[in-house]
Amino acid sequence: MTVSTRVIEANLATAEDIAQLLRSRPEPAARIPGATWSVGEAAAHLALANQLMAAVAGGQQHPYGDGTPGGLAAANEASLADYPERDPVALADAIVAHTRTFAANVEQRGAAEPVLTPMGPMDLGTLASYLLTHQLGHGYDLARALRRPHMIDRERAELSLPFLLTAMPRVVDPRTAAGRSARYTVGLRGGPRFGVTLADGTVTVSRSPAAGADCVIVAEPVTFLLLALGRCNPAGAIARSRILAWGRKPWLAPAFPTYFKAP
Repeated sequence: MTVSTRVIEANLATAEDIAQLLRSRPEPAARIPGATWSVGEAAAHLALANQLMAAVAGGQQHPYGDGTPGGLAAANEASLADYPERDPVALADAIVAHTRTFAANVEQRGAAEPVLTPMGPMDLGTLASYLLTHQLGHGYDLARALRRPHMIDRERAELSLPFLLTAMPRVVDPRTAAGRSARYTVGLRGGPRFGVTLADGTVTVSRSPAAGADCVIVAEPVTFLLLALGRCNPAGAIARSRILAWGRKPWLAPAFPTYFKAP
């Protein structure tokens, strides 16, 4: 079975959306709200990451950090220091070109083929979801910095799920999750639902709702992805009814996003 055409097309479209932002020639030194990177640094990181993902999709191995949020952050800073390009138009071209290479490489292989990524081992289909999630997160940041509409929609949020479910156990925050135990059913409004079991700082994810869940959390799809990427405040989303919770212990819902730390 080959990688889904939908996720490949979503990656290509997202790369083009990001490129369109950058081809407006923003000031590379402009800061991204709430982030340490500038527009130029975020765009350079995307170019480097898409190049790395394309190489991995082509069967190459490129060790990058240790798979932890801290290790990935250190690897990102080191790679940016070695890559001085900050011209938005040049970076737009690179982002699109590397995404096209990724798509071409993916088409040569099966979706179930294993690959080693910066977030650990996964199959090629999940890698395509990983690339999309990564592009959407930084694309959202660039859109905010430039005060332009972002490119996240329901379909792209749903296509990010395979990676998010794979990554969730790897990004647990031990400071907040230690000593906590609960069973959640989590899902997208009008879309798929999955189970998350938290047991003293360890998370297990199932592709189906949790049996006997303590709490059910259902979020509007774009809000779900922004929460997963650490780009959205849970309290504000709940106040605007973009997140609904029920079950035996609905009060467990606000703490759920705090148990994870996005890379």
